[in-house]
Amino acid sequence: MSTGKPSTASSKATAAIKPYSARRNSGSPLLGKVPSHWEVRRLKACAKDVIDITKQCDPEALYIALEHVESWTGKTGCVDLDTAFESQVKRFRANDVLFGKLRPYLAKTTRPDRDGVCVGEFLVLRSRNEDLLPGYLELWLRSKSVIDAIDASTFGAKMPRADWQFIGNLSFPLPPISEQVAIVRYLENVSERADRYIRAMERLISLLSEKKQVTVNRAVTRGLDPNTQRRPTGIDWMPEMPAHWETAALKHRYSQCLGKMLDSKRITGSHLLPYLRNVDVQWDRINVNNLPEMDIAPSEYDRYTVREGDLLVCEGGEVGRCALWSGQLTVCGFQKALHRIRPRTEQDVPRFMYYVLLAAGNANAFSEGRVSTIEHLTGDRLRAHRFPFPPLAEQNAIAEHLDRKTAAIETVIESAHRQIDLVHEYRKRLTSDVVNGKLDVREASAVTRPDSDHWEEAGRTPRHRRSGRTST
Repeated sequence: MSTGKPSTASSKATAAIKPYSARRNSGSPLLGKVPSHWEVRRLKACAKDVIDITKQCDPEALYIALEHVESWTGKTGCVDLDTAFESQVKRFRANDVLFGKLRPYLAKTTRPDRDGVCVGEFLVLRSRNEDLLPGYLELWLRSKSVIDAIDASTFGAKMPRADWQFIGNLSFPLPPISEQVAIVRYLENVSERADRYIRAMERLISLLSEKKQVTVNRAVTRGLDPNTQRRPTGIDWMPEMPAHWETAALKHRYSQCLGKMLDSKRITGSHLLPYLRNVDVQWDRINVNNLPEMDIAPSEYDRYTVREGDLLVCEGGEVGRCALWSGQLTVCGFQKALHRIRPRTEQDVPRFMYYVLLAAGNANAFSEGRVSTIEHLTGDRLRAHRFPFPPLAEQNAIAEHLDRKTAAIETVIESAHRQIDLVHEYRKRLTSDVVNGKLDVREASAVTRPDSDHWEEAGRTPRHRRSGRTST
């Protein structure tokens, strides 16, 4: 059983990280000071840009596009080849470093474990000789300071690209080969531990999300009294409900209206108002920052603007996704991609209806089940959907109960997300400091317990093979 205390090896490794005792000016604004015993060269003197164009490749090889590479980690979901290409691609060898030159701020750098081909938006970089470990090159190219420098050099506003002429001329810090091994060993050990922690946090988030879903579903389908007698509903996603509740089509309890159609004539005019789009409405959250504007005349306000207590429901995308408008802006319109629903009388509580729609959405109640078409929740379909309607006092009680319960769950979920963000940021900063000679990890690497004998080949064997990742 874990006591929560770090292992002896881990404690020693942490304590052993320290700045280098002797450093000198590198002559490069990118690098600043580097350890005195490190060399500084141009990157192109250590690695070459391999351009081996083809339209054909071994079916057993890998195919890697930019979308297959995870930002900042190099993890890949590679696609095996089974068809010929309509356009040219680049060949690479196992252990080559692929650097995504399109939108380099995404830091899509990886080192495949076997031969293959990649799209032309990758630079294929290969060590010129044995004094550069591919693993060290991969880590250096993915360090934040290097990514920032490369990103600042890009050309093209919509599709910014970096080029090898600039990247190859960057000042490159080159430690002795034994030190490169220590750096790669240490940073990959840190990365593996970080990945385990992140997976644990993601599992926690998943479990909490399930708990929230169960909590909401139970409250809006069974009420708060577990001893209440129940009866069938005839509704697929909620077979039973308390016997004294009613069911009704939405149209009998709520009015529904689609927003205003947007066209080129309505983005200018004398009555410009901010308006909400589908993307602005997430579950229980509405974005009101930097909204676009369209022309909505005062005579159209009643139809095409929202007021406090209105529910906005997505017509496309994740159909049924909704949030409650709480009057964040004085006047705000909404586009045709959204339904506005509003209670017809004061006998219904919009906040309760939000939780009902959330439960229905979790149960996939709005899907038509047609895999060949794009889902749309038309006004007719939404108005015809039947939902449970408890008495007013119960609607209020259930809404207040769920506000408390879900807020507590969301607090823990948000904390877990922050922890994940902090781990990602720590890994990026640590990598940059270590590969650029700000921190000495030789002693820490020596006391890091290897997971297997392959540590002796740190930086030479492709990381994907060492971490057990396989292509998909």
